[in-house]
Amino acid sequence: MHPTSTPLRPEPAIVTTETGRRHATKPGAKKPVDKVDQEEGRLQYRARREEPVIAPNKEIMISEGITVKELAEKMGIKTALVIKKLFDMKLMATINQSLDLKKAEEIAAAFGSTATQMSFEEEASWEVEMEETTSDLQTRPPVVTIMGHVDHGKTSLLDKIREANVAAREAGGITQHIGAYQVEKNGKLISFIDTPGHEAFTRMRARGAKVTDIVILVVAADDGVMPQTLEAIDHARAAKVPIIVAINKIDKPDAQPDRIKQQLSDRGLLAADWGGDVEMIPVSAKTAQGIDTLLETILLISEIGNLRANPGRPGLGNVLEAQLDRGRGPVATVLVRNGTLRVGDYFICGSVFGKVRALYNDFGEQVREAPPSMPVEVLGLEDLPEVGDTFQVVIDTAKAKQIVGFREVRERDLEMAKKKRLSLEQFHKAMNEGEGAKELFVIIKADVGGSAEVLADTLTKLSTEKVSIKVIHTGVGAITERDVLLATASEAIIVGFNVRPEKTASNLAEKEGIDIRLHTIIYEVVDEMKKAMAGLLEPIIKEVFQGRVEVREVFRITKVGTVAGCFVSEGIVKRSSNLRLLRDNIVIHTGKVDTLKRFKDDASEVKQGFECGLSIAGYQDIKPGDVIEAFTTEKVAAQI
Repeated sequence: MHPTSTPLRPEPAIVTTETGRRHATKPGAKKPVDKVDQEEGRLQYRARREEPVIAPNKEIMISEGITVKELAEKMGIKTALVIKKLFDMKLMATINQSLDLKKAEEIAAAFGSTATQMSFEEEASWEVEMEETTSDLQTRPPVVTIMGHVDHGKTSLLDKIREANVAAREAGGITQHIGAYQVEKNGKLISFIDTPGHEAFTRMRARGAKVTDIVILVVAADDGVMPQTLEAIDHARAAKVPIIVAINKIDKPDAQPDRIKQQLSDRGLLAADWGGDVEMIPVSAKTAQGIDTLLETILLISEIGNLRANPGRPGLGNVLEAQLDRGRGPVATVLVRNGTLRVGDYFICGSVFGKVRALYNDFGEQVREAPPSMPVEVLGLEDLPEVGDTFQVVIDTAKAKQIVGFREVRERDLEMAKKKRLSLEQFHKAMNEGEGAKELFVIIKADVGGSAEVLADTLTKLSTEKVSIKVIHTGVGAITERDVLLATASEAIIVGFNVRPEKTASNLAEKEGIDIRLHTIIYEVVDEMKKAMAGLLEPIIKEVFQGRVEVREVFRITKVGTVAGCFVSEGIVKRSSNLRLLRDNIVIHTGKVDTLKRFKDDASEVKQGFECGLSIAGYQDIKPGDVIEAFTTEKVAAQI
């Protein structure tokens, strides 16, 4: 080839499209993509992006204060997907932001996971229990609570047990620093909770804490079953723990233990020697008769219950009482339920975080650690906890502080909202909001036992298929603080018949939001309950006719609109009336009165036989010959 000649170019490729059109392309150029193929590719890409992401972990457990990052990790998906889902729900969140349990459940459900709720303490305990083996568990001492009617000898019985324990330990005296202590019998320990009446017991049950294994019911052999005895039975049954009956004052000449057994059998407690399952032991707090038998029976029942704990795990317990000491600061009495509590442990207690600075046993002696079922005083709290709060030793202190902060914010919100307990007025609202209030729990206090029983039977018979009234406790005498505490634990209302609440009970009821209804006529109680039950049924909307108005003339007024010159042919039309516009007996519009005038003056109402000027709010298409009906609606309670 000559150097100056032009090189030969390759022949252009001829491409034929689906439409049959032929065109040439340059050598090395990409083959043109058909538009149909392009659109199909875009659709496939968009479908892949919009395809819902399914989390690989179908069952997850979430605790309060869970962060966005933790939720994503539990489900096994990317954090960005959770943040995007929150953004779609119009919520801006970062990876470290805490979520409430309801919102976390919704997010989990959106990714195909089922979330199980549990508290931070429950989650920490669950993780430890999953790693526990049977060999880690050891027998622990039983925790016993003593209850009974006033003057039946509870305090004397406790003193006699403590005196025996002091002698066994060769101590000259005892200073009871805290409301719980341990005694030794046959080389085995028994923990007693010295509760003032049922107050602490009820407060703890109200907060969902089970701190007692056995309840000892003290009944005086010369007195019999009394109102507080029945209260103690109700509390023990509600806690679902074994009951031992100590028939006290057996040394008195007028003691009748068989009569006590008969009265208790009428209440559902049948003695073991009568073929039942309740141990009833005659004792005397004065002569110490039966004390050893009582302690041996406690040990026997605890062995049957197979009470076990793991001393090697972090300490877990409940607050029995808390007080502010001037020299030592916030001090809490804690009963260790599981694990071992040691000096130096970091802990979380409700919305309180702290570090154990010192531990004191029931003799006021400083100890380094507290094994399961041991009551101790704890120093090192930053604030006073609530009675019944769970006391949990934590390893992850950063997470614990985050939970405490979350709980503090939640408590402030609840305090500001001032959420009340269930009352009769709120009962219907609870049903409408889907809170499932199908049962109304009632506590009855009356002046005499006969009235209380009749009232309980009458109210129970009011129950229907839709609404059920359950009387959880009846008693005689004034409404006490114990009644309010039981109502707090059971979400019940209190009905007083010919009685009044004590001052402390009134103050506590106001603080806790407990509904107390006082009556002197039994029919009034029944009528009020019927109304409350009827309030659960949807009210009937009833329309009440007021009047009929004929449109004679129509005026168009600047800046006002259409005003109808009318004649009231029947009844009355009011400023507050609802209006229905009829044209040839067909409803054209339904609305409210905008203006109503009599001549040039505004009128509150116009009666039959008079003329008026009338305009309908938000409606202008009124014509002569139209008929306007005035009416109102009212809600009528459904009959039960």
